[in-house]
Amino acid sequence: MAGLPGLAYSRDMKNVLQYIDDNLDASLARLFTLLRIPSISAQPAHAADCRAAALWARDTLTEMGFSARLSETSGLPGVIAQHHGAGPGAPHVLFYGHYDVQPADPLNLWHSDPFDPQIIEGPRGKRIVGRGAVDDKGQVVSFFEACRAHLAVTGTLPVRLTILLEGEEECGSPSLAELLTNERETLAADFVLVADTNMWNFETPAITMSLRGLAASEVTIHGPSRDLHSGLYGGIALNPINALTRILGDLHDDQGSVRIPHFYEGVAPVPPALAESWKTLGFDAEVFLGEVGLHNPAGEHGQSPLAQLWARPTADINGIYGGYQGDGTKTVIPAEATAKLTFRLVPGQDPAAIQKNFEHFVMERLRLDAKASFRHLGAAPGFTISMDAPFMQAAQRALRDEFGKPAALVGCGASIPIVEAFKTHLGLDTLLAGFGLDDDAIHSPNEKFEVACFHRGARAHARLLQAFAGF
Repeated sequence: MAGLPGLAYSRDMKNVLQYIDDNLDASLARLFTLLRIPSISAQPAHAADCRAAALWARDTLTEMGFSARLSETSGLPGVIAQHHGAGPGAPHVLFYGHYDVQPADPLNLWHSDPFDPQIIEGPRGKRIVGRGAVDDKGQVVSFFEACRAHLAVTGTLPVRLTILLEGEEECGSPSLAELLTNERETLAADFVLVADTNMWNFETPAITMSLRGLAASEVTIHGPSRDLHSGLYGGIALNPINALTRILGDLHDDQGSVRIPHFYEGVAPVPPALAESWKTLGFDAEVFLGEVGLHNPAGEHGQSPLAQLWARPTADINGIYGGYQGDGTKTVIPAEATAKLTFRLVPGQDPAAIQKNFEHFVMERLRLDAKASFRHLGAAPGFTISMDAPFMQAAQRALRDEFGKPAALVGCGASIPIVEAFKTHLGLDTLLAGFGLDDDAIHSPNEKFEVACFHRGARAHARLLQAFAGF
């Protein structure tokens, strides 16, 4: 008798996956209904469309058997849905996605109406083309379809599940803190599952193990009280652009390391097991850089290309301006010069301390008569998941079962603010396991989602839900 539960699981899982396969066309039809709604959160003219998308999600989840509602905010509403699944003792998963999309501009570069989704042939088979196809409506609906299959086959879900859909992710999430605060008790869970990321490649799933944090700053060097004629004042008057570029030129040493005091405090080496797993990914830095006309990694000497990309902090000048910017020449010594910088940070670094130490770095290098002012434009710490987290091990098993190979354990050099928000407001860790591809053209004309990725995503989500029941 001891083997019967395993047999029942195997039979149920086989039937759940078969349901997903048999109902792929219906799943795509439901996705297309959502894709046709131009829920552009950045444009107030589309506020009603955003609400229509939220209502579509609420009604779809209600029809599936969830208790679903809108959660109003001072901005666009969230969608909250809950299902008690296997009962009070089952693990509780919080799934996050967003129903809003980026503007479709420039429209002239689209091959079809961005809100009239199409299925076209591509190099890997059929693909869905339309705004939101992969970011994030396609990924959200693939999760819905996994839930639908479990409910249709077994009448319940393997876990307790709460679904949170946001409506302002693509415009900076201005109401997210309010939403999480208002719904703190409702959103209590064991961890968060986010499907808004990519696979390693078309054949290989990925789990994003780390995200770099971000600190953004602006420095302005002030000099003379007004712009000066360089013929009358050149050589005797302080030039703020010269002073600023001299300081910025000192930002890195010859080995590519950042020279801001205490910049590397708290930075830990990449865990050996993770570093070894990266060696199996076949990453070719020259090919990666060749796609943008470059060839050689420019980060810290002695660090692997993937460590430079995912696991080491950076200091980058994003913009610098001052003086005359028009055509031709104007012989001016400007009154001030400004630079914008961002610091990509790893777990263990304090964003506020980095910004404060950057101020010290600048002030120590100011020339006589120069003054400096600073603006700090946002900060978030880095994020990492322990390879030993129970949900991590369950996710690795489920993805291996679906794809027939281990998931790539990858980092992400960018920041995903929602991850930090869940940690700060709810105390929850996040599992990032999505099914997009690097060439899906998110935020760009002709955004697409491979039908195979949508399909495999639904199957993988179904396996993930079952795997989470056992941790």
